[in-house]
Amino acid sequence: MQKYKSAFDAIADTPQEATNFKLRSEAMDKIIEYIKTNKLTQKEAAKILKVTQPRISDLKNGKLDLFTLDTLVGMLALINIEVSLQFKVA
Repeated sequence: MQKYKSAFDAIADTPQEATNFKLRSEAMDKIIEYIKTNKLTQKEAAKILKVTQPRISDLKNGKLDLFTLDTLVGMLALINIEVSLQFKVA
């Protein structure tokens, strides 16, 4: 039986895809945390994030496949959450 570092490693076809899944998941978590902390309705969050209410629903329901990393980074910028990447040799 093969051991995986995370669930993303298990479902991804490549290590690159797993990394992308992880980054998108972390970004989505930060946005959802912001919405909860500020007690925003989906409609209010949509206005702030410049998307439709159904997009906020998709986000809150963890529909990872519907969001690109670029889109999520843009949303984080709108709520003043700075994004940085760290690089290391694995």
